[in-house]
Amino acid sequence: MFCFQCEQTAGYKACTGGAGVCGKKADTAELQDQLTGALIGLARATEGNEELVTAETHKLVLKALFTTITNVNFNNETIATLIDRVKAEKERLVPRCFGCSSACGRNDDYDMQRLWNANEDIRSLKSLILFGIRGVAAYAYHAAVLGYTDESINNFFFKALFAIGMDDWGMDELLPIVLEVGEINLKCMALLDKANTETYGNPVPTEVSITVEKGPFIVISGHDLYDLKQLLEQTEGKGINIYTHGEMLPAHAYPKLKKYTHLKGNFGTAWQNQQKEFANIPAPILFTTNCLMPPKASYADRVFTTEVVSYPEIVHIDEDKDFTPVIEKALALGGYPTDMRFTGINGGEKVLTGFGHNTVLSVADTVIEAVKSGAIKHFFLVGGCDGAKPGRNYYTEFVKQTPPDSIVLTLACGKYRFNDLDLGTIGGLPRLMDMGQCNDAYSAIKVAVALSEAFGCGVNDLPLSMVLSWYEQKAVCILLTLLHLGIKNILLGPSLPAFVSPNVLSFLVEKFNITPISTPKEDMKRLLG
Repeated sequence: MFCFQCEQTAGYKACTGGAGVCGKKADTAELQDQLTGALIGLARATEGNEELVTAETHKLVLKALFTTITNVNFNNETIATLIDRVKAEKERLVPRCFGCSSACGRNDDYDMQRLWNANEDIRSLKSLILFGIRGVAAYAYHAAVLGYTDESINNFFFKALFAIGMDDWGMDELLPIVLEVGEINLKCMALLDKANTETYGNPVPTEVSITVEKGPFIVISGHDLYDLKQLLEQTEGKGINIYTHGEMLPAHAYPKLKKYTHLKGNFGTAWQNQQKEFANIPAPILFTTNCLMPPKASYADRVFTTEVVSYPEIVHIDEDKDFTPVIEKALALGGYPTDMRFTGINGGEKVLTGFGHNTVLSVADTVIEAVKSGAIKHFFLVGGCDGAKPGRNYYTEFVKQTPPDSIVLTLACGKYRFNDLDLGTIGGLPRLMDMGQCNDAYSAIKVAVALSEAFGCGVNDLPLSMVLSWYEQKAVCILLTLLHLGIKNILLGPSLPAFVSPNVLSFLVEKFNITPISTPKEDMKRLLG
């Protein structure tokens, strides 16, 4: 196998043995490459015939790209089925390609070894495109589930896949598409923000308990709010409490979700701790999207998957969304006999969420006045993906060192490193504000742009520092969005992507001044000037 798409990749180079660090086996990695190659073949075959592509084609492309994201699908059978579906769709759209022996590249799938063995700079740029659109596809998929789509976003996937398959394209052709991934992702995050807020209401600041009450309960993980909504509906009145996990925490802030009184709180911390935290809980766990780790035998019989998530021999809830098996398991296990008080990694017993752009901008006048008066001297955006590699305690220590006259904005699961800390308030506003899931980076962007407009300056001129952690492909597309917007001076860690070649890194450093994190003390000193 050859895989270097996530931060934990072996030796900071690539996973090349019998299995990846994530637990993905070599044959599964090969099937994911075949699926990607089939998608590139579909894009090449339909190039110039876009009018043939249907809404179902776009839906299939989103699902296939989402399936290849880290910690989503470990199931060879479901991946093989997707490969067959992509090939069948290609044959349906361009049947003449299957009876043609021309070497035009349209009648076969792309061999991903051509990419992995390419010149390292070309491989680097194409990897940025590929991994970026995998992240964009996840966001587009969530929006599509709620009935929100955008033709320009869907069409871009074909453009990007086509570019990856062009062996004779160089940096001049590929670099603009890399930045276009960021542009398209900005549009996609805006679409998903609209889908979520129009469906569930604007998030409001909400205090979330991390105590689990006695009695039957279900833990729901991942990102998909629609799956949570259906689970809440199906469990209402059954004496079962629902607890979010990981990136589902921000669901507590949406009015049309928090109205369910049996949505009680949040269980556990970030995704990489699940094998320890799920080991002995007397409840089922439902995974709605990525962040699944290979389940340990101690709790595998209590794990359920749905949507694109799949794992061999784990019960999968199909598109009919009948969660009866999960509900029956919760009732059979019975939950804890008494309330169980848990804490975050810093000992806190509650967390706050719900500080989306609507909430923050509703008090923009207060924030602006506090900046003008000197009460607020700096903003930090400390967010991104969490992970298991050593060194991620950097983000905890960094936040602890932020001065009392600063605001810390955060999002995604990286916040679990510090979101149970009590940093106090400034002018009635909490110093630590959780803006939501990884896709809610759109909220942070909207706030930054609004502040720059209020002060009549560029975003790079604001007293704002971005200290980001990355793990997988959704972080890649968000980073590309920030670069598309021309945002500079980003601190990135805990390590730089293995798929970024030295020459491409030099370009990013020269143009955008992206810098690896060092130590909290040194970075704080530099950021505060």
